[in-house]
Amino acid sequence: MANKIILSADSTCDMGPQLKERYQVSYYPFHIILDEKDYQDNVDITVTEIFQAYYDRKALPRTAAINVGEYVEYFQDWVRQGFDVIHLNLGGAISSAHQNCRLAAQELADSGAPGRVYPIDSFSLSTGIALQVIDAGDMIAAGLPASEIAQRLEANRGHIHASFILDTLDFMRAGGRCSTVAAVSANLLSLKPCIEVDNQSGGMHVGKKYRGALQKVLGQYVKDKLAQYPQIKRGHLFITYSSIAPETVEMVRETAAGILDFKEIHATRASCTIASHCGPNTLGILFETEA
Repeated sequence: MANKIILSADSTCDMGPQLKERYQVSYYPFHIILDEKDYQDNVDITVTEIFQAYYDRKALPRTAAINVGEYVEYFQDWVRQGFDVIHLNLGGAISSAHQNCRLAAQELADSGAPGRVYPIDSFSLSTGIALQVIDAGDMIAAGLPASEIAQRLEANRGHIHASFILDTLDFMRAGGRCSTVAAVSANLLSLKPCIEVDNQSGGMHVGKKYRGALQKVLGQYVKDKLAQYPQIKRGHLFITYSSIAPETVEMVRETAAGILDFKEIHATRASCTIASHCGPNTLGILFETEA
């Protein structure tokens, strides 16, 4: 008889409390270092506090992945009790979390615990991970064993599409992720770059560069993305943002709903880890395709 399964993910999956409860997902938080203090992502620090620290005193946070020891401590009670754990990680191309999780899983396997941890490199971030968590939850409900769920998730991650529009490059510049010249030029020209996640590797690249006011750009971005793929699954669409006006989120929701009939459209706020790298007024749509 197969072991019972715990569904788990890094805090960067950005699902929101309702979906977390629906799918019974456990999170483990990344680290946020601000003013040399170590905080837990969305536990004892918020996105609003991170942005305010930057505006008030130009303090920029650093982020740190979950380490091997933390993962071992997090998983060990479950596997000792005979549970298997499916754990979805932030993409290995942009974080060491997946590698650390694999090392922890191997350490626990070597200990002879009756349960097993299955770390999954999502090749994604934010609610690109959440889409895979939902798929895993559905497979658990259907009675599939953990080993088969892990195989199916890894086979399907190339069908997850994650992208987002940056309103400003100031945070990426402040964190050394783009040059001052590039940031100033983009701001002067009112350019809003689309950052796309490569679902074959988990890396990121700049896609189309939009020009104009954010509201207009986001409307066109949604139309472009939903027209780009012919076999979009209609179950779940995520609208995920760092901080943005509620009316902008509603405009994006109405635009998407007017193009495709999604069963559920979820609006969720990005975790501190994601928001620290992209800055305010960032918004993306994330979805899954059949192929």
